Order: sequence, then C-alpha cells, then structure tokens
Amino acid sequence: MWHYLMDMDGVLVHEEHLIPGADEFVAELRASDTPFLVLTNNSIYTPRDLRARLLRTGLDIPESSIWTSALATAKFLDSQRPNGSAFVIGEAGLTTALHEIGYVLTDRDPDYVVLGETRTYSFTAITKAIRLVEEGAKFIATNPDATGPSREGSLPATGAVAALIERATGRAPYYVGKPNPLMMRSALRALGSHSENALMIGDRMDTDVRSGLEAGLSTILVLSGIFTSEHAEMYPYRPTRVLKSIAELVGHSADPFGDWTDH
Repeated sequence: MWHYLMDMDGVLVHEEHLIPGADEFVAELRASDTPFLVLTNNSIYTPRDLRARLLRTGLDIPESSIWTSALATAKFLDSQRPNGSAFVIGEAGLTTALHEIGYVLTDRDPDYVVLGETRTYSFTAITKAIRLVEEGAKFIATNPDATGPSREGSLPATGAVAALIERATGRAPYYVGKPNPLMMRSALRALGSHSENALMIGDRMDTDVRSGLEAGLSTILVLSGIFTSEHAEMYPYRPTRVLKSIAELVGHSADPFGDWTDH
C-alpha cells in the first residue's frame, strides 16, 4: 500500500478554494484506510486551525493528518535540545508546537531564536532576535520561502525576514521546512511510513519534488499550482510522474504509477 504525503496549497486548495477532485481523492484515501499527511511550510496555523480552514473549502482532513513546518521544527528542537528555551517570532502554530514539546519561550538568554511566518513582523522583535543571535543563540527558521501569496499579491515571508537577520548578524539560519528533506523524514516518522512505499505530491519542483526526491520518495508534480510542465523541464531532476491535478488520481490511489494515463 502506498502512503501519501501531499502539499496543501496548489494541490488541495488555492487560497480559500477547493481544487476540483481534491475532496474525492481525500475521501478515497480515508475510505481505504490509506495513510496520508497533508504538509504545509506555513507555520502560522495550528493543525486545528488548518482543519477548520480546510473544512470551509469542503475538505475533511483530521487534525492528526496535518503536518506543518512548525511541528517539524518543534520535533527537530526536541531531538536536539529537549526542554530548551527559545525566543520566537511567529504565530500560534509555532508557539503552540513549541509549548507542547515543553519549550520555555523567553527573550532572556534563550538557546534558540526561532523565526516563523507572521503577518505582523515587528522591527522591535527583529532587532531583539539580531541581538540574541549576536549573543550566541542558535538561529532556526521554519521555512525558506521568501514570499507568500495573498489576494493583493506577494507578502514577505520567513525567508525574507531570515535574510535580514542573517545580513545583520552574519549567521545563516538552519531551515527545517521544505526543501529540507528533514521535513519529509519527520512526516514519514509521524505516519509510521518508509520512503520505499511513500510518495510526495506537490505543485513546486524547488520545494515539494526536491525534498521528496532527497528523502527517497517517489514524487508527483501536479500542474494545478504555480508550476507548468515547461517550468519543470528547467530543473536538473524530474518527478516520477506529472499530472494536471490530483483529480487524475481519483480511482487510482492504490496504483498511482500505473499505465492508466498517457502522461
């Protein structure tokens, strides 16, 4: 049986809209008890928040089937320095994940500065982060995405703010989220899966396909997000399969790489 890791934005939803067929595909996975996780590099929301957001689009995804860069970052820090301390720039998704592993959130001599996604970056908080990194705190960021989407256009995201802190301190952060294969491996462990029988479905070559490939997974690129087949040809690596959208997998979840399509 194949185990599925799936990106969220561009694969299942576009902003607040369901991608046609995504609900049928998820229903098929749930009906056949196929293990799956929905992944997102966005660290703003908790799995409970994301479940509610997806329900509004018509997708019924259990909290336990949602894996975020915030959860992956918390897992990583717990393995590196259990019960440590961190100065956090981020939203509830990140602060909740760190609280749940027993981390103390503080601006006094923390072990780590942890940077996540937020819609209200504070110059004061960024200045504090710079000074703490200069004083020896280790610098961690949830994901390297430089921009994020909004209805009005691009927003500066974690990678852009991390670049500001890096430029000021001369210290580069360790990024936990995609394309770091660590995100995939932590997701596989959460699912109790092995790379040989797992696959990653994503809409980006540079994060989803790359991190899947580097973690030893088969990969499917869907063209329902921001990448076209022409974009895909520009990269030195290839996905195992390219599909127009996840709708093409409906009815084929048990055999995603069969010869049922002419792609």
